[in-house]
Amino acid sequence: MSKSSMPSGWSVSSVPGPRGRRRLLVAAGVVLALTGAAACGSSDSGGSGSSGGATHKKVRLITGVKSDPFYITMTCAAKAEAKAKGMEFTADGSAQWDVSVQRPLLDSVAAARPDGLMISPVDTSALTPSLKQIQSSGTKVALVDTTVTDSSVGITRISSDNEKGGRVAADALAKLMNKKGSVIVISVKPGVSTTDARIKGFTEEMAKYPDIKVLPTLYDNDLPATAASQIQSTLAAHPDLGGAFAGNTNTGQGIATGLKQAGKQGKVKVAAFDAEPDEIAALKAGTLQVLVAQDPAAIGRQAVDQLAAAFEGKSVQKSVGTDMVAITKDNMNQPAVSKYFYKSGC
Repeated sequence: MSKSSMPSGWSVSSVPGPRGRRRLLVAAGVVLALTGAAACGSSDSGGSGSSGGATHKKVRLITGVKSDPFYITMTCAAKAEAKAKGMEFTADGSAQWDVSVQRPLLDSVAAARPDGLMISPVDTSALTPSLKQIQSSGTKVALVDTTVTDSSVGITRISSDNEKGGRVAADALAKLMNKKGSVIVISVKPGVSTTDARIKGFTEEMAKYPDIKVLPTLYDNDLPATAASQIQSTLAAHPDLGGAFAGNTNTGQGIATGLKQAGKQGKVKVAAFDAEPDEIAALKAGTLQVLVAQDPAAIGRQAVDQLAAAFEGKSVQKSVGTDMVAITKDNMNQPAVSKYFYKSGC
């Protein structure tokens, strides 16, 4: 898709990312605190960082897609927090949301054996053997944003409550649709922990609205052009389409583009995750009606803090939930809301 086909102020990233990243609007101006109850446990025994405190420990961050503003925001915050604690910090990320692209980055970590690794795994199971090998060599692993199914991986897991966000997205769209019509979910691909959780929450919550028909979920492989085509095909097959739930940012871009080309912008209501610069521009333009911003900066800071606690032999929180804020055109200029906008650089 050419950039000229996108709404004003939008661009299509050539590098896929999942996100999406991700409690949507129930009322304008509402900040939705989804801070999860953190289960505490002692840190792992062993590992190269088991003594001597956090100072000079080598930690590495591998993000899902390094060009994604969600992950850029996370990286900037983690870097600053690591510097404040005297850690040696480096960061990298996948060029695209793909196991074959992230695996070589894990191989380099296995070879370097840093004291700590923060990682957003791009699959819930495919990378588990590599992560377990890295753990067994003594590196302490913190899972950020996305997770793996195997609970033995990671001393801590830090993310947003994506399932709850999906449920609130359903309630928001149902209200905007006057509780009738058809609704479509378009997402990245199966097997991504965050977007899978959003879809689960959304579809379960929509079951409470008997006059809304939830169409089968479509997957666009994180390609905006595919999402644009899918929403147009759905419109043709279902003239009563009243809402669309975008599993992540790129999908939201594609849906908005497809609706604009079909002359349905604003008529079909769109709920999307995240608060990247392009999404904020789309909200201003009325292309999207509501965004749910995560707090990737808090995820990055918490990951560093939990690793530091492990290095120092202190208690580590096994699970940490971070806040979200619902952003609308009406509340986006409020400082308490705008501070959640994502960054494109440190």
